[in-house]
Amino acid sequence: MPKTKRVRRSNPTAASSAPYSLSSSSNTNDASSSTSRSNKPEGASNLVAPNTSLGQHFLKNPAVVTAIVAKAGLKPTDTVLEIGPGTGNMTIPLLQQSKNVVAIEYDTRMVREVLKRVEGTSNERKLQVIQGDAIKTRFPFFDVCVANVPYQISSALVFKLLSHRPMFRCAVMMFQEEFALRLTARPGEALYCRLSVNCQLLAKVDQLMKVGRNNFRPPPKVESRVVRIELRNPPPPVNFTEWDGMVRVHFSETYSFVFFPPFLQSNSSMYYTLTISSFLFETNHRYTYYFYTPTQTHKHRFDCYSIVKTKHYVPSY
Repeated sequence: MPKTKRVRRSNPTAASSAPYSLSSSSNTNDASSSTSRSNKPEGASNLVAPNTSLGQHFLKNPAVVTAIVAKAGLKPTDTVLEIGPGTGNMTIPLLQQSKNVVAIEYDTRMVREVLKRVEGTSNERKLQVIQGDAIKTRFPFFDVCVANVPYQISSALVFKLLSHRPMFRCAVMMFQEEFALRLTARPGEALYCRLSVNCQLLAKVDQLMKVGRNNFRPPPKVESRVVRIELRNPPPPVNFTEWDGMVRVHFSETYSFVFFPPFLQSNSSMYYTLTISSFLFETNHRYTYYFYTPTQTHKHRFDCYSIVKTKHYVPSY
């Protein structure tokens, strides 16, 4: 009886336990595939890591970028101020629709990235990048401000824009949703605050669109909103320093726990702050200084103490 040739089967357990124990030809193929992977475009494998401690969340959705630029209503003669350009995802379409763009960026890595995006192109001469803190940097002249604002500097940046001169046409900016809603909050609403009062005094603010967190890299913990800010021209005839000082006192959280009378229920802390001795003295002093002459008798002078005590003073203009 002829002997049959025995076929030796491979051990599947051994193969699975040593998956990288391959033949020399397989190693060669893997080496070539590894080389091809390393030759991919740099941006595909080596994305610049955002520094979240600086509030960096890169907007990655091109549709949202296009919508924000469209809301700005740019003209070919406009100079655009962009705050926090990041890797330049919004900078490029801004350059394509305006005369030039001045970008202020704090992170030196992002400065290199955005300059690399326009290097050797026709947009290179239209872009100026200023490395520095946007709050401390003196703004150049601009027509429109467009920005994906780092959340840490939102309040300081809004107040800086409100006081910027010469006046600009508009600012289209993306903020944290709660902050954006504060800009348009009305008296009696939970989000109504000092920011709401001052911003609505000096500018017209419109809510434009909501942007979900998944449109960013990395996704932030909160949703975002885009708003449009247009300065009132001419500005209201008030001394903003004096006005803001009074508003700051009224919205002080120190006195929010104090009981307030029914006729001031919509302004919970206002009655108490008006009755503080130091506030009454300062208000009385400043009013007397600005509106009265030394020749007037004491009985005709403004008395802040009695006005607050009677609670029914109605000023006449």
